[in-house]
Amino acid sequence: MSKSVSVESLENLLSNVQLPALPQSAISLLELSQDPDNGPNEFAVPIEADPGLTSQVLRFVNSSYFGFSREISSIKLAINLVGVRTIKNFALWSAVFSLMPNPKCGVLDLKCLWQDSLRRGLFARELGKKLGAKDSEDFFAAALLQDMAIPILAKELGDTYEQLITTSNADHARLSDLEQEAFGWNHAEAAAEVGRSWSLPAEFIRLIEGHVHLEKWLETTPLDPGQIAVSFSSLLPIAHKDTWSEHKLFSGYYAELAPHDVRPLAELFEEVDRQFEEFAPLLKIESKTMPLTEYLTNAVEEEKNSPETDSKG
Repeated sequence: MSKSVSVESLENLLSNVQLPALPQSAISLLELSQDPDNGPNEFAVPIEADPGLTSQVLRFVNSSYFGFSREISSIKLAINLVGVRTIKNFALWSAVFSLMPNPKCGVLDLKCLWQDSLRRGLFARELGKKLGAKDSEDFFAAALLQDMAIPILAKELGDTYEQLITTSNADHARLSDLEQEAFGWNHAEAAAEVGRSWSLPAEFIRLIEGHVHLEKWLETTPLDPGQIAVSFSSLLPIAHKDTWSEHKLFSGYYAELAPHDVRPLAELFEEVDRQFEEFAPLLKIESKTMPLTEYLTNAVEEEKNSPETDSKG
């Protein structure tokens, strides 16, 4: 293994990593968001100063997801129509995605990681709505960014981290559990540290850091919709795998949400699949991957036909 990492070394590890800087446009938007009195006019300024971001935002707002009857050509109008938070988060996602390194780690498929991240974001937003959140846009962003430290860790820790990913894939073990055992910290904590270094909003950091503790959030009263939604999203199928190894765990936890009138999982997955097809091209993410609905169908069939199920029947 190329490097050994001690329990106390997360802060030291990240302090020695030359993290890329957020674009000035993203920094300006984050600064503006600290003052609730800032509105479309203020937020339009840094976006319009960045031609690439302007083009991305207008393409996003004119997508079929929003379904406006006429083309939107003004950033100020776009912000007025879909909201400051939605536009700010879109700009942030685009910035972070463009900064993530390609660790060239044989077992880490960056294309699949971004596919997983987008589906998690879409799922967290939809589940957050069903759990009564007034605005679940931040859940989308936090779920989308929850694994942003994985490429950084893979690049910095080389063979050590590659072995953890290999073990996770082979043994169906959660990567965060293997990280905790090996290092005393996990990628959720690492992502939170990266977020702090970029001065991301505190709510994003809270949701990202807690996404590996679903059982804890299910036991918390009253339920925290953000933590629940983002944590559930972390158990979704992984794009480079043909099977959903965490289906039983996911479905068991999801059953606990029944009193909160959440929609049937098949319906929720169908909606996320539909949105994924629309959003993936906007974020330049490959859209060809097995739909969540297919993962769910296959997992249910596998469990019905498993020897363990037969023996209980």
